Amino acid sequence: MILEEMKNPLIPLLASVKRPGRYAGGEWGAFAKAGGGRKLARICLAFPDVYEVGMSYLGYQILYSLVKTLDYADVERVYCPWPDMEAAMRSARSALGSLESGRPLRDFDVVGFTLQYELCSTNILTILDLGGIPLLSAERGARDPIVIGGGGGACSPAPLEIFFDAFCVGDGEETLPELLAAVRELDGRSREEKLVSLSKIEGVYVPGASNAPTPAAVVENLDGGFVHRTMIVPNCSIIHDRAEVQVFRGCTRGCRFCQAGMIGRPRRERSAQSVADQLTELLGNTGWEEAGLLSLATCDWSGLGELLRAMSEPLVRGNIKLSLPSLRMDSFSVELAAGLEGMRRGGITFAPEAGSERLRRVINKGIDDGDIAAALDAAFRHGWERVKLYFMMGLPTETEADLDGIVEVADSAVHYARANKRRGEVSVSVAGFVPKPHTPFQWEAQATREYLRDRGRYVKSRVKSKKISLSYHEPDQTFLECVFARGDRSLGFATLEAWRMGARFDGWTERFDMGLWEGAFRSLGIDPDPYAARERAVDEDLPWDVIDVGVDKGFLLSERERALRAEPTPDCAGGVCNGCGWSARFPDCGGFGAGGRADAAR
Repeated sequence: MILEEMKNPLIPLLASVKRPGRYAGGEWGAFAKAGGGRKLARICLAFPDVYEVGMSYLGYQILYSLVKTLDYADVERVYCPWPDMEAAMRSARSALGSLESGRPLRDFDVVGFTLQYELCSTNILTILDLGGIPLLSAERGARDPIVIGGGGGACSPAPLEIFFDAFCVGDGEETLPELLAAVRELDGRSREEKLVSLSKIEGVYVPGASNAPTPAAVVENLDGGFVHRTMIVPNCSIIHDRAEVQVFRGCTRGCRFCQAGMIGRPRRERSAQSVADQLTELLGNTGWEEAGLLSLATCDWSGLGELLRAMSEPLVRGNIKLSLPSLRMDSFSVELAAGLEGMRRGGITFAPEAGSERLRRVINKGIDDGDIAAALDAAFRHGWERVKLYFMMGLPTETEADLDGIVEVADSAVHYARANKRRGEVSVSVAGFVPKPHTPFQWEAQATREYLRDRGRYVKSRVKSKKISLSYHEPDQTFLECVFARGDRSLGFATLEAWRMGARFDGWTERFDMGLWEGAFRSLGIDPDPYAARERAVDEDLPWDVIDVGVDKGFLLSERERALRAEPTPDCAGGVCNGCGWSARFPDCGGFGAGGRADAAR
């Protein structure tokens, strides 16, 4: 393979910024192909946050490895510069380029953004502008890159449509190779011809190109699909610094607030042997000494026991720590985690989500007070000294008693710590609820900022134990997240105006300035409150109806009705189909595909 020489135009600026390792490049596993006389379709994967956040996102690593295997395409990366580097680049008139080769973004065929969080939207504009790409799709010409978006945000694309040419919906491994092949084949054609062609690819949504909803692309057999065997190893600390393997996609638990659990369906499992083989290769190819098994609920994976038996000796021999980033709050999960050396460091995290058993039935969380007590007791009994608990406030049907329950759960953690002779440091984080598209709560009104601020103060005032530290999220950020999660196309112009006024890294509390956004809305005559605070009519056309994630609206409505009656819906892994709509398209969804039957799961 012919490699392109590394040319990083930011090198002269590194001494003037904090954390220069974000921009240095040259990591193990990262390289740029030279064409060798052939035209390659070149894509730059852009993550609209800083390096240490983007490098921790597994989907980014999977797509990078995938494109590197294609003989007709190549992939490089870029992350959003922190404001100090942005200022330095503008002062030096330096264009933003990829980490691998320094090629300016405007010289790529495709720039693909990962859309994981609504408050990263202004960072998208920073990357485009520094990269020399017109911000508005309508202003780009034939020689400008095709700008695409993927990830969870692509399932509600309207607020970003004015900036993007296309969105990849669903599993990127299905859409990206075909998209890049089409871009290479259409080289030299007009922009309009390219977009018409891309709109015909399953899972690709081109705004205005079709009257029918775009269905999400799905990798049906995870063992038979692409599996990454190497990863880019960072050259500075990142949030999740480890080798990572995804053990299944989708979720059958059916938590009614969880967008990822709905848009990620159907549930598809990997086999234990496939995961073991991949894990062995990844650790050998990267040198990491820690590995994580990823999914929405890893302890639900039917192959977990088999994998631990198969990998126990090799992991011990290699001094490799194994972690389970997603723990269910029950004693089974804690007992399992207690046997993993990688889980014994630091604290342990649980997400009860709601303070009362009644409200957990409303959101279909699937854990009762007994599960919580057993999990807390087991955690301290097995030696953990610190516990972190995640809750939400502003949930549908919430009462003051539900909020009191948050403190009661935290107090019970202190009790079990004392009973097991542990320090018992309890950290409680309370986030405002955001009703997300494609969930049973998509029609609900969000609680007002005043309510969230008042209730956050109320819960904090109820904490009496010095062992408990409680924080609640900034309501203005929660509000803005909801506005853009449920917004329409006009909000793109508000993003543009806020960015021009200086909004950057709005997901970072220390950078967030609601005054900039209020000024942007005011200057455009947009009232943001109805986007969040208005309950939607069930027969209303919703901005995100242009995307078909495979879950029927009728199912979401029935789940909403059950929620308001505080009726739980059983996990369909138990063998009874709940009729979400996927069985018509994916008949084996109840059997998890290649990794095992539903009755094999715990």
